[in-house]
Parts: sequence; structure tokens; C-alpha cells
Amino acid sequence: MANRWDIPEWLEQEVRQRDTSCVYCGIDFTPSIVSTKSSASWEHIINDARIITLENIALCCRSCNASKGQKRLVDWLSSPYCLKKKISFETVAPIIKMAIENDR
Repeated sequence: MANRWDIPEWLEQEVRQRDTSCVYCGIDFTPSIVSTKSSASWEHIINDARIITLENIALCCRSCNASKGQKRLVDWLSSPYCLKKKISFETVAPIIKMAIENDR
């Protein structure tokens, strides 16, 4: 069975175990009733909804997800949002570093 984003249950469980904080800015997730900006949201690292793999599905905060939108990772990392929040290749989660390396 899959969730409403077509992520299979086994994959959702693996990603939830791996991504316990935002893969981009590193903040701990909060329940959306506490703050929607810091609540977890599903992310396609490479902006292709057809790629539903452990390497392309991650959890990030809604704030980072909204900022990244459809931008390529390398472009987004040089955005004013990332500069302000000090998000860079060096600070992102290993799954994001791997995606950037594979995109070169």
C-alpha cells in the first residue's frame, strides 16, 4: 500500500528512520500544529515525481521544501534562502550530498 504521494509503505518507513530531521537545514521536525514551517514534508530530491526510490525521496521541513520548489539542488544551494540559513553542500544530509554528486 502507498501513501497519498504514491510512496510505498516500506519506503516511507525507511525514509522516516533515515530522515529524523530536515535533510537540508537540519532542524528537528515539529508537529504541524506547533509550526507548519518546521513540520516534515515529502521531498523529491530530483524534481521528478516518477522517481520514487530511497535515493530520491526524503523528508525536509516545509520551509525548505517551499523554498526549493522545482529548482535543481545546485541552483537552490546558491539561493538567498540557503545563504541566509547557511545551507550548503557541507551542511546537508548525506542523501543530499549523494544526489548532488550524482547530478554532476
